[in-house]
Amino acid sequence: MMIRLSYISQARQSFSDQELEGLLRVSRANNGACGVTGILFYGNAMFLQTLEGPREAVEETFKRIKMDSRHGGVRVIEKVPIDTREFGDFGMAFKRLSDQEFASLVEGKPATEEETLRGQQQILDTMSRHFQQEWTKRRRYEELPTEHEDPLVRVLHKTILGAVRVLAILMTGLIVLSVFDVVWTLYQRLSKPPLFLLEISDIFVVFGAFLAVLIAIEIFINITLYLRTDVMPVRLVVATALMAVSRKVIVLDFKIIDWPFVAATGVVVLALGITYWLLRRVEVKTEEMGE
Repeated sequence: MMIRLSYISQARQSFSDQELEGLLRVSRANNGACGVTGILFYGNAMFLQTLEGPREAVEETFKRIKMDSRHGGVRVIEKVPIDTREFGDFGMAFKRLSDQEFASLVEGKPATEEETLRGQQQILDTMSRHFQQEWTKRRRYEELPTEHEDPLVRVLHKTILGAVRVLAILMTGLIVLSVFDVVWTLYQRLSKPPLFLLEISDIFVVFGAFLAVLIAIEIFINITLYLRTDVMPVRLVVATALMAVSRKVIVLDFKIIDWPFVAATGVVVLALGITYWLLRRVEVKTEEMGE
């Protein structure tokens, strides 16, 4: 039989980020060993926590928590049997709240003990829903999550993200060099007789140099997508491809290219446009369902 146990307690000391990380490391290791999952909130020197799992494991974990000298005034908010877990994906999920955020949640709490407990349960439910929505969004969009349950995968993801940062720095340097190349190309074309006049062929060469810079910028954007958690990479990659192909059309010399090439380019632009529209439509519908 599984149960869910929620409690609130007062910290006897202020916890730094490093101390909270240490607490979570131990908690996640212990919970993983006994099959307990849950979520922990910390703010305004108070803890709000939910534990889920087999009754004996949860009660044993809670008994160990109550004996921890780093907090006191432990009060059970809820202890109920459950069929399914709310936080089955987490050894122990965590969210730190600012003192202002925490104070706004408990502001105007009722006077009676029964109403206070009910109010605190509503707070925990609200915060849990908020965290789950936030986590769902992160998992939907983040391709290399650094909060993965597997320590090895966590290290590998962090290593890859470090490599992505190096690529982003190198691409920035390439973009700067490409700008100098544009300036040099323009100087060479303008300095040839007749001075300060560009022929059509010269204009195409200059446009090509500009296009190279713009494509480098688009590649840089694609690289940095992997460092962000608030975007849908597939949609932005398609948008980047659409912009790159559309910009290519600008420098096409229709006098020397065959019509099949123009038609194929049009089909590619149309296909990318439809793909982008479909992806955006799916994303909007998903957000509406989440609300």
